[in-house]
Amino acid sequence: MERTTLRRRALAAGTATVAVGALALAGLTGVASADPAATTAPPVSADSLSPGMLAALERDLGLDADDARSRIANEYRAAAVAAGLEKSLGASFAGARVSGAKATLTVATTDASEAARITEAGARAEVVGNSLDRLEGVKKTLDRAALNKAPKNVPVYYVDVAANKVVVNAASTAAGQAFLKSAGVDGGLVTVARSAERPRALADIRGGDAYYMNGSGRCSVGFSVTRGTQGGFATAGHCGRVGTTTNGVNQQAQGSFQGSTFPGRDMAWVATNTNWTPRPLVNGYGQGDVTVAGSTASVVGASVCRSGSTTGWHCGTIQQLNTSVTYPEGTISGVTRTSVCAEPGDSGGSYISGSQAQGVTSGGSGNCSSGGTTYFQPINPLLQTYGLTLVTSGGGTPTDPPTTPPTDPPGGTWAAGTAYAAGATVTYGGATYRCLQAHTAQPGWNPADVPALWQRV
Repeated sequence: MERTTLRRRALAAGTATVAVGALALAGLTGVASADPAATTAPPVSADSLSPGMLAALERDLGLDADDARSRIANEYRAAAVAAGLEKSLGASFAGARVSGAKATLTVATTDASEAARITEAGARAEVVGNSLDRLEGVKKTLDRAALNKAPKNVPVYYVDVAANKVVVNAASTAAGQAFLKSAGVDGGLVTVARSAERPRALADIRGGDAYYMNGSGRCSVGFSVTRGTQGGFATAGHCGRVGTTTNGVNQQAQGSFQGSTFPGRDMAWVATNTNWTPRPLVNGYGQGDVTVAGSTASVVGASVCRSGSTTGWHCGTIQQLNTSVTYPEGTISGVTRTSVCAEPGDSGGSYISGSQAQGVTSGGSGNCSSGGTTYFQPINPLLQTYGLTLVTSGGGTPTDPPTTPPTDPPGGTWAAGTAYAAGATVTYGGATYRCLQAHTAQPGWNPADVPALWQRV
């Protein structure tokens, strides 16, 4: 996908979903604001971040609740300003990133005369030798070579905006140089770095929930989506091919893959049956669900959190955008590299910054015991590829009762008004059910009609 298309989508998404004050709006329209008051990011309210996300940010990034809210507010502002400067700087734009505890924004340019414009917009200016377009052109050449033949012993390559270079991570310098030679790329714009990474795809409607493919194997839901009146969810392409059927977290029939791309990209979407209602939520795994408000892409250095059915919530930072990674199955391009850990079964799950959807888990290396590197497929290109709309409003919680509660048949041990703990079992309508999440039962929330709460056993 061309960067100009992505820019337009990012700007549109930001305009609709990020309310971060005058500077953000100025950035989104490509006009730098000189208002000093606009350079301070507004606070994030205590209710806007889930307890689960705050806890994960504290555990993984060492941030207390106040620091986490302040950082995410600054990251929202940075994303908006960076998008506006990318548009206004044009060909001289050389990338953006945030750094430090306060998420200070740095925007690079190849034109020293543009430094004042960047500073006036509230960012730190950096003058470099290579534009982002130039570096991404080199990476596209590498992508074409990798698509023709996946490079041997070259697990990852990407544009590093901080280094103003294309970085090729390889098992040896010789392997990296061989890849450059096969692609016909000038080594002057590339740094070959030795790496022991061995990434693999992590395959083994609320984001982060488990689902099962063709009765075997497990992945995680990314984000609820719609296409017209059809509901479903976004996930990773390596989890299934078109026609692959899925069962939900409760092991009941759910839907089937309607689109899937892997390798090359790692994107897919599943259309679900009418028993499943798409919600604008990501599973907080016992700490409160996160509401999805939009899909404004964060910049390099921003915090990001992931929800997956194997390891739950984990957070880290965005390291590089537009990365290419080679799995045993082939090379995947256009993914985002992060310091967040993940494990098999987390694939397809949600990556989110604050309330903004970022992407779906692709793969990585390491684990959540010793740490690792993980890649996600950005959500906006996925939505555009399949003509999908991200669900961001109109939903309640996964435990909302049906609009017209069904008549509960007599018999069984289940009873409205009873508090059930996760793992508790009841009988209802002649069948036995296991409670999936703690709740107090309400009329209409019976085990047969609310699969988000109960699993038949």
